[in-house]
Amino acid sequence: MRTDNRLSRMLHVLIHMSSHTGAATSETIARMLSTNPVVVRRTMAGLREAGYVRSAKGHNGGWELARPLEEITMADIYRALGSPHLFALGLANDDPRCLVEKSVNARIHDTLGAAEAMILEQFAAMTLAQVRDDFEDRLARTSHQCGHPHAGD
Repeated sequence: MRTDNRLSRMLHVLIHMSSHTGAATSETIARMLSTNPVVVRRTMAGLREAGYVRSAKGHNGGWELARPLEEITMADIYRALGSPHLFALGLANDDPRCLVEKSVNARIHDTLGAAEAMILEQFAAMTLAQVRDDFEDRLARTSHQCGHPHAGD
């Protein structure tokens, strides 16, 4: 199963956007993420619909934060991205009548459900401002940033 890294990538973009003035174009963000501007526009549109970014057309157009990072949690962005699967594990459905399969599936289902609830609780407790603050602490201790163009540059 392919890893879904949209949450990590969008958090990365939003933190960069918060530290720069002006709008970040889809092209700039696409270069930063090594992807296509169409993919950026599609993903950012979901964040816009949820009210976390806004877009402007024209010469100085692009994407800007619609709310301060203090008002956005990791859970907010996770949900705006469509609540992607947190785990690659799945349940077998080879023989729905098999009691062993039912027992195994029940235990896996319950365990994954508890783990997912704990992760989502942690996401809800973490604002993007806290992530930004962690970045700034790390930056103060080192001279290395990301090796790509930043959103808003």
